Amino acid sequence: MKINTVLIVEDEKPNSDRLQRLLLSIRPNIEILSVEDSISSTVNWLKNNEHPDILFMDVRLSDGLSFEIFNKVEFNSPVIFTTAYDEYAVRAFKYNSIDYLLKPIEAEMLEESLKKYENFFEMVPLVSMAIEGVVNYIQTKEYRKRFLLSYRDGYKTILTQDILYFYTENGISKGVLLNGQTEIIPQTLEELEKQLDPTQFFRANRQFIVHIDSVKQISNYFNGKLKVELKKAPEMEVIVSREKSSLFKSWMDY
Repeated sequence: MKINTVLIVEDEKPNSDRLQRLLLSIRPNIEILSVEDSISSTVNWLKNNEHPDILFMDVRLSDGLSFEIFNKVEFNSPVIFTTAYDEYAVRAFKYNSIDYLLKPIEAEMLEESLKKYENFFEMVPLVSMAIEGVVNYIQTKEYRKRFLLSYRDGYKTILTQDILYFYTENGISKGVLLNGQTEIIPQTLEELEKQLDPTQFFRANRQFIVHIDSVKQISNYFNGKLKVELKKAPEMEVIVSREKSSLFKSWMDY
């Protein structure tokens, strides 16, 4: 979908001037409706004007964090957050965010964000259909609640709810528990993907299935991908593809 109108929320004039120059150099036909520099002025503008196609919103403003705007006025326009700080990335995904750009913003990254917006509405019907399919599937299926594993001369039971994530290593499936312990799981990830509750577990890529409570941090990665940091696994890098990134964010926010 083509971008026609933009609202910029930024309290530092050099940054807002730079963003305007970059936007107009990349998309000369874009109309920048206004540049607001605070939570209060942005809320007032949104209450009294037709909402733009997209907002570029700095996270830290002179009167607080811009997330407060969402609590004061309703709007459905997608947001691209801009900030010099990366610690707000996970929180930003809970709002209308389609991207998170770190300052200083470069033309290439801005171009990628604009393309992401243009592709966003093509993905929405697919995401909605996927969520609807998941809900219908959940209503008619029982999911795995436990695993019976070999242990010494007998067996032991591991509850599914106690597993943070599954991964495969050298063709062997393993599950990491809440206490950090690792167990060998006899099923393949393909089999587990069909047996696990999709509201709780997500097949992030070919190597990982993650529990929703295992996600410690989400960061934007190259070419629209996401990088996910897991609890109990600071050394492991889980990359979610560009094709799956929208589904992953919808899953985290559902």
